Amino acid sequence: MDLGMLGAAIVMGIAAIGSAIGIGAAGQGAIGAWKRCYVNNKPAPFILTVFAGAPLTQTIYGFLLMNSMKEKVASGAMNGPFALGLGLAAGLAMCFSAIAQGKAGAAGSDALGETGKGFSQYIMVVGLCETVALFAMVFGMIQ
Repeated sequence: MDLGMLGAAIVMGIAAIGSAIGIGAAGQGAIGAWKRCYVNNKPAPFILTVFAGAPLTQTIYGFLLMNSMKEKVASGAMNGPFALGLGLAAGLAMCFSAIAQGKAGAAGSDALGETGKGFSQYIMVVGLCETVALFAMVFGMIQ
């Protein structure tokens, strides 16, 4: 088995695990906020789906980095052990970024559902969590 191709596969898999965990956390927050809105006969803001779906992007970043790594490994521009290390490190960075994003999204859903205010501030924090994954992807691609 080629360690380089394993590293390329691992980056996407680990990033996707983070997306699943983050979406689960953010989704729970959105569902809870909607429930409280319904119980209090308030309109349930559909915009909470933005918080719930935000961690999905890390799977896309993992896929893009995986394809970049596959090309570099196949051409010999990246050696196997380095690619394996990069896949593990970048995948974990994306994973934890998605988890943090999900937690921030859950808090944003709770706050927005309760007050109806502050969406731009809450989404900024979610975006800051996103930046970690973007940096991991881009820096991994330009290695």
